[in-house]
Amino acid sequence: MKVDKNGPIPVNRPDLGPCWIWTGATVVGYGNFYVGDGRWEVAHRVAYKWIKGPIPEGTELDHLCHNRPCMNPEHTEAVTHQVNVQRGDGPAATADYFAAQTHCKAGHTFNESNTYITKNGYRVCRRCQNNWQKEYVARRATGA
Repeated sequence: MKVDKNGPIPVNRPDLGPCWIWTGATVVGYGNFYVGDGRWEVAHRVAYKWIKGPIPEGTELDHLCHNRPCMNPEHTEAVTHQVNVQRGDGPAATADYFAAQTHCKAGHTFNESNTYITKNGYRVCRRCQNNWQKEYVARRATGA
């Protein structure tokens, strides 16, 4: 097997111990190999299934070590896609209008009663939307 179990210790989580680095082929940084029945598998998913069991339905594996070629099952956690994105450092987690946002631009809290989800999956503040609609109707009534 093409695994180096003496990989680096994650800077962000030294308590996890060393990464198990996949030294074979990678796709977008993740270890990848052919399993023989016509499929390619991602190394960290295979390691998780072998050691911890099936990945729960509706979840994906989050690399706690933030090291894509790592396949140490103790370095991964099954979480929802939203949690995985929020834990990341990409634009979806860091931009003010994406997953990490807890308030709208006017400062209203995004919560169940104040949040509308569009058909494209974007969150809209109900209070701001209502204010905008009232202003729009008022402008139309005055002919502006």
